[in-house]
Amino acid sequence: MTFGENLQFLRKRLNMTQEDLAEKMEVSRQSVSKWESNAAYPETETILRLCDLFHCDMDTLLRGDVSRRFGEDAAAYDKHMNAFAAGISAGVGLVLGGITLMLFLVALGVLEGPATGAFFVLLTAAVVVFIISGMNHSTFLRHHPNAAPCYTQEEMERFELRFPFLIAVPVALILLGVLATITLGKFAVRIANAVFHSSSLLQTTYVEAFFAAILLLCITIAASTLTWAGIQHSKYGFPEEKQTPAQRLVGRIWGAGMVAATALYVGLGFGLDLWEQAAPIVYTVAALLCVAATILVKKDGE
Repeated sequence: MTFGENLQFLRKRLNMTQEDLAEKMEVSRQSVSKWESNAAYPETETILRLCDLFHCDMDTLLRGDVSRRFGEDAAAYDKHMNAFAAGISAGVGLVLGGITLMLFLVALGVLEGPATGAFFVLLTAAVVVFIISGMNHSTFLRHHPNAAPCYTQEEMERFELRFPFLIAVPVALILLGVLATITLGKFAVRIANAVFHSSSLLQTTYVEAFFAAILLLCITIAASTLTWAGIQHSKYGFPEEKQTPAQRLVGRIWGAGMVAATALYVGLGFGLDLWEQAAPIVYTVAALLCVAATILVKKDGE
């Protein structure tokens, strides 16, 4: 394919008109028309900007066949990023799922030793998944140095419409888990005491461990979904194109804040037996701190 044919293919692939491309390149529409008809060639600096815009290397753009390149590389890139997203989100799920399983076993009366052993089995599996996924990702990037998002504008817009739901639903799930732990936990303890006609610390501990496990199950599902959604969002190239450094920092703050809050909650639960009391305090304080940090970051960015 000629340079003009390559350029026309790339432009149409992103549903851009000649006017759209001319505006981005800061040239006239007639110049773009001449490029696509091979009547003229852009300057070197403009060619580099075209490569950045279309995620294409100069040699392929000028002398190669971009239709074949995008067909093959797009399929490989999409397949790899889907596998990478699945692997990392599965690893997150295994770590938090191990804690959840441990609490469920405690709620069923299993001794602490076997319950902890089950957690470390899943933790080991998570470490293996993280290592394999990370190494496969590094290998892919090394073998495909020019790998980049190769999606049409329609595909990107379709994902953008789904993305808010992929964020909102997991957050709502966590809040519902906290609500269930706070409200239903006390109610379940009373029912257990009424059914067994007794009130013991061990019995209360089992019930509280069960509802703590329910909360962590919600957090496990939510965290895995958010991780998958974040990597999928990155796959389409949105962070580099549409997020400022301040916005990316805010995302990291919230992610680290919720992980730290969960770790603190589990520590207080096992260490001081504060499963029921710690949840509202820990997550409320964590959210307030994240909000304060978000405000400071945005203020500094301005």
